[in-house]
Amino acid sequence: MKKRARPRRSHATQANGAAATNRAAARKSRSVREEILSTIRQIPYGKVLSYGGVAKAAGYPRHARQVVAVLQSSYGLPWHRVLGANGEIKLRGHNGIEQRLRLQAEGVAFRGRRVDMKKHEFQYEARGTRRTRRN
Repeated sequence: MKKRARPRRSHATQANGAAATNRAAARKSRSVREEILSTIRQIPYGKVLSYGGVAKAAGYPRHARQVVAVLQSSYGLPWHRVLGANGEIKLRGHNGIEQRLRLQAEGVAFRGRRVDMKKHEFQYEARGTRRTRRN
């Protein structure tokens, strides 16, 4: 018995499949972005959170780089309240100095070059974490 060959998909059908995949990925990235934006806006005056803490609070643990990308491409956020791990200011030059001055103006205490996270870390209400795919 001879095997029948599968019908070939036209280029248009292949393009539609790829476009649908791209739309789904864009929808997901928009929702990630909006969750991160919402979480950053919830950090109150005088409190701080790390990049990883923001990602975890938004429901996307291990997406700290997404938080950085959102901060770089957005305006009107309390960006100075988001720090590196252990309260370290990751920005360099004038931006790092401005971040420290803004935090000091809000009454945030420093221990050397780092924020005292025990005093000033924002305790968020944890949302359900979403599962991320591992490669």
